[in-house]
Amino acid sequence: MSTHRYTEYEDDYEDYEEPADVLDERPRRGVAHLVSALGGLLLTPVALGLLSWGGLRQQQLIQATLSTNRDSLGIALLAGGAILLLVVAALGALSAVGPILGGLIYGVLPGVAAMAVPEWGFRLVNLMPKSDIAYGVMDFLFIGGLLGVGFLLVGSGLANALVRRRREA
Repeated sequence: MSTHRYTEYEDDYEDYEEPADVLDERPRRGVAHLVSALGGLLLTPVALGLLSWGGLRQQQLIQATLSTNRDSLGIALLAGGAILLLVVAALGALSAVGPILGGLIYGVLPGVAAMAVPEWGFRLVNLMPKSDIAYGVMDFLFIGGLLGVGFLLVGSGLANALVRRRREA
């Protein structure tokens, strides 16, 4: 005989089943995953291109003239790239898919490839049309900037996913 105070009511709860509408209460997340994934895949390379180009302009100006003059276009490109990366990270609030995909495809994978086998990095950059953006991306790739940004985006996506799981539990 059990000494638990609710033992006499045990029979009332044995056959209890959740109603079907309670089980289907979780909202569908397909649209959120799609929007976040498209944002991550489309905005991340644009943001990285803007950052790379702006950084190259700043670097060339300072190194060529040995002065502290400012390049307003370079600063605007850097700011635009940073804001777009912020948007990609914020898309993680919808779904972690966007920042994780963008970070892996455009940051971590090229960064690891370039660090492991530098020839692959040159081949990746050669896929781009020759321009200041391509030279900026090559600089950003070989100094580890793409790798760092990629890990930050993946970390942002994972953090959003963990927070969402904790909230739902």
